[in-house]
Amino acid sequence: MPNGKFIQIKCIIVDDEPMARDVIRRYVEQIPNLKLVAEFGNAIEATIFLQEQPVDMIFLDIKMPQLSGTEFVRTLRNVPKIIFTTAFKEYAHEGFELDVVDYLLKPIRFDRFLRAVNKAFPQKSQEIEMHGIAMEENKPAASFIYLRVDRKMIKVLLDDILYIESDKDYVKVFTQKGFIITRQTIGSVEAMLSESQFIRVHRSYIVSLHKLKSFTAETVEIGNKELPIGKLYRNNFLKLQGN
Repeated sequence: MPNGKFIQIKCIIVDDEPMARDVIRRYVEQIPNLKLVAEFGNAIEATIFLQEQPVDMIFLDIKMPQLSGTEFVRTLRNVPKIIFTTAFKEYAHEGFELDVVDYLLKPIRFDRFLRAVNKAFPQKSQEIEMHGIAMEENKPAASFIYLRVDRKMIKVLLDDILYIESDKDYVKVFTQKGFIITRQTIGSVEAMLSESQFIRVHRSYIVSLHKLKSFTAETVEIGNKELPIGKLYRNNFLKLQGN
């Protein structure tokens, strides 16, 4: 453990989705400076808790039943640092009007989460950053990701993914069991994937390197599907394959 200057930041999670709370909890556990003291499925329970036990920071969903995240913040007398965690970017303006620290769009990457924590406590950012980096380097590579489907966060094993296709405002993730449709960009999904397991071969396609059957300079074959290799991605793909 670090010397006496080591700080602990008491925080809570408020989100009505259990899987979303799981993601934030795992991230908090990777930063020794953060101490998760409680988590709640609604803002009313959190309100009762805060009347007795003040905290330094809240990871707060916005769209919740009974009392929304923004309504909840307005009820607080002593407002701790607030980091909104939501899947709905249309609430960003309202969130920042409340002078929150940051606004994280789900699914949330660990590096983006860490930057938000650093923004909340800039005077301790180097200490938090170093602990976060150390934990990130020592932890095993993730074996799954969470994708939002309707109002659920669906766990998808990386080993099951064949390829990913962009379809306007949606992304289709094709697995060995079928496909999942999630409303987000292919770039945001790419950011969650391991570079050692997946590669972008086209502006509309990401493929699993372990599931490739064959390839040429123009196409890759994966499962029973042949996908194009875009010109901008060709050199990087061929170099990775030793060509």
